[in-house]
Amino acid sequence: MKATHPIRAVVPCRACLSGEDLDWLGGGRSVSLALGLMTTVEVGTGSPPEEGGWAGEVWAFLRARVPGLTARPPAVTVSSEAPAASGLSSSTARIVALFRAFADASVRGRRVSDATLTQWAYEFEFAVFHGGGMDHLAVVEGGALLIEGRERGLPVVRDRLEFPEEWRVIVVDSGTRKDTGHHIRDVRAQLAAGDPALAAYRAEADEASGRVWEAVRGRDLPALGAAMSDAHEAMRDRQRMSTPVLEELREAALRSAGLPLKLSGAGGGGALVGVCPTAEATATVARLSRDLRVSHPAARVIPTSAAPGRRREPVPVAGGQRKGS
Repeated sequence: MKATHPIRAVVPCRACLSGEDLDWLGGGRSVSLALGLMTTVEVGTGSPPEEGGWAGEVWAFLRARVPGLTARPPAVTVSSEAPAASGLSSSTARIVALFRAFADASVRGRRVSDATLTQWAYEFEFAVFHGGGMDHLAVVEGGALLIEGRERGLPVVRDRLEFPEEWRVIVVDSGTRKDTGHHIRDVRAQLAAGDPALAAYRAEADEASGRVWEAVRGRDLPALGAAMSDAHEAMRDRQRMSTPVLEELREAALRSAGLPLKLSGAGGGGALVGVCPTAEATATVARLSRDLRVSHPAARVIPTSAAPGRRREPVPVAGGQRKGS
């Protein structure tokens, strides 16, 4: 059904503060943080989507589940504040926003729940990439999430927190696009073979995730920086997810601004993230930008805030008990 006025969906991207791949390896913890770099989808504006794009594929997925949709998707406009191919889940944010906007424009009299849209978006991406569901939970629920992974299916949200308002997130886009290639396939092969390097990574990343979470809960910024650095080093040393350019950027950030940075996403390029006091954010960005203009002119420094959580109901835990967020 065609909307009589534009329907808009606005979805955050996310940074992974610790635990890449653990959301689908099973048995380990990850920490995600929704960021205020928004993806916006408007239905009823722009042009009809071209064949073969995400919008057309999402519409086809919905047609199989929502009766009465037309054969062709409606006109749609998509924009994003997040750098593409950067490890900040800009593609998942786009897919989730398309699901939400298309559903809101087409389903009259009731709203498709966030839980249903999260499941649909996960299934949609899993069919292509065979990865995990941290990204989908992160961009739908917002805030900071402590997630326990599963080998298949959406991971379990073990706890939720609002990120401290006195902290700001600094994104350093390396200017090199992520190229994970066959990363998920290769890591699944490691898992099947019982690779000791993967086992060591899982243990170290899980431990770092626990410390990241406690640092956020306790509003302990030095502890957060140390735990994120350890999470990065596990990615780099155990699973070779970093690159020389990313390591140069980390050194530059520590040298010029005293800012620990961690790679967000499986690596091969993309963005690093760090956290600093809000009162120091402007000066930190200025110092780092000035330094990188000389050493890494393709890099961009992007200050942002955490996107607030959208769900505040208690989190289910093992044994049928519940605890507050």
